[in-house]
Amino acid sequence: MLSERFKAAFRRYPTGVAIISAAGPDGPAGLTVSSVASVSLDPAALSFSVMGSPSARAVVEAPSFVVNLLGHEHAGLAHDFARRGGPRFTPEQGWDVLPTGEPVLLGALARLRAAPLHRVPVGDSTVVVAAVLEVILGPEGAPLIHHAREYTTALAGILWETKTA
Repeated sequence: MLSERFKAAFRRYPTGVAIISAAGPDGPAGLTVSSVASVSLDPAALSFSVMGSPSARAVVEAPSFVVNLLGHEHAGLAHDFARRGGPRFTPEQGWDVLPTGEPVLLGALARLRAAPLHRVPVGDSTVVVAAVLEVILGPEGAPLIHHAREYTTALAGILWETKTA
């Protein structure tokens, strides 16, 4: 079946991991994604896709959100935000709120506050293209990578060693 082979192909493709957070109508909302991509430098824009969970709907419908790019130490947090019922936005996880109202992960490698430009339904997902309004750089470190249905730091460590050597 094409859909199963499609999933298998992308399990072989490592990607970075982010948590997208927004101030939703019922409180903070957030979810883990591995589909963040830069779209344009001038104007600064990014994209990501989400499926139809309640958290995804809250993020997609928000007037603005934060794309929190995760470091290797955030594997547990990525797992929590990837599953229904996981702990979210607890003080122990390192969350704060921007003056504009969006939740922000203080220890993230970078935080990009953005506003949607386009919301494109594609099958059971929505692709969001967003204008980047603000970039807040965090501590430098190895990125968290999603590969073969797991969060890994092994690939991140190899990439980081190569960069800093």
